[in-house]
Amino acid sequence: MNKNYPSLIENILKRANPENLPFQKSFSDELSTINYSDILRYITIAMNGVEPEYTQRSKDAGERVKSHLNETLTDVVYKYQGSVMTNTHIKGNSDIDLLVISSKFYSFDRAGIQSTLVDSNQIYYLNQKQVQNLRNELDGGGYSYDTALNDLRTNRIKSENKLKDVYDICDTTHAKAIKIRNQSLKRDVDVVIANWYDDVKSVINDKENDYRGIQVYNKDTNSKGNPDYPFLSIKRINEKSSITGGRLKKMIRFLKNVKADSSMDIKLSSFDFNAICYDINIDSYKLLNKYMLVPIIYNQLYSIATNGYVANSLKSVDEHEYIFRNNSEKLESLRNLLNEVNSILVDLKPNLV
Repeated sequence: MNKNYPSLIENILKRANPENLPFQKSFSDELSTINYSDILRYITIAMNGVEPEYTQRSKDAGERVKSHLNETLTDVVYKYQGSVMTNTHIKGNSDIDLLVISSKFYSFDRAGIQSTLVDSNQIYYLNQKQVQNLRNELDGGGYSYDTALNDLRTNRIKSENKLKDVYDICDTTHAKAIKIRNQSLKRDVDVVIANWYDDVKSVINDKENDYRGIQVYNKDTNSKGNPDYPFLSIKRINEKSSITGGRLKKMIRFLKNVKADSSMDIKLSSFDFNAICYDINIDSYKLLNKYMLVPIIYNQLYSIATNGYVANSLKSVDEHEYIFRNNSEKLESLRNLLNEVNSILVDLKPNLV
């Protein structure tokens, strides 16, 4: 054995189940059938989700913040982002991100829409309604940049003042988030001020929330950040994992746990792990048992690490960013992760015969 699996199992359990809550019966029954094998037990636990009670506390902490902000803010929409919303978090006491999105205005990708409307190849794939949506966007009235920033700044100041009155632990020094600690629920909540952002895909999909992007407000520079698309990522991960019987999320959690317990330098984020696993062809794993997912993961990492075209082509789940293109540091981290997974696969193989 290359690894000390009893120790790794203990690490995961401390991380995922710090209060030693009883496992759900189905998972307890599953574990009882594999007590004889440390490697199989490790993989099972590394792929398992956090117990629902822990996740609910994170959501409850967010809801309490929302209720307090509702007393002082108007014309805002509240949304959550992050791994809690896909159940791919690996910590029982995971924090949660609460987005406070202004509904007074939105920004949009004017250049992208204009480019689409003059490109016959792109227009060919759109129906008449979608083309009209794009034209209407360009014809709509504007909202001044300075007024938009003032609205965001006001939301930030009001949120800071309200949360400082309510929470003993409230850190307002961060540029992009207010960080509070709910001491009764033992959860952190990051409150992020933002506005909506619509690109071509959002506009042709009638600005359904799943397709809309956001821009995060930076109070230090009094500016809006580059667009992010957290809701599309959440939608796609949840849908694909459902199609694969939860296997996609198992693979994401597995990689997160491998990184968490590694002594190697692995500078990859949840965003990166989502993209790596989401990219795998579901036909290659949708019917496999969880142990056979390990070689699937290994093959994916190996392909990215050894094939420049594959590495440069890999996009984020929302398809707006390239994960490894022109980023040698991330590729080196991927190779370290590959080595870790290879060690596990070597130990697993005798059990796959």
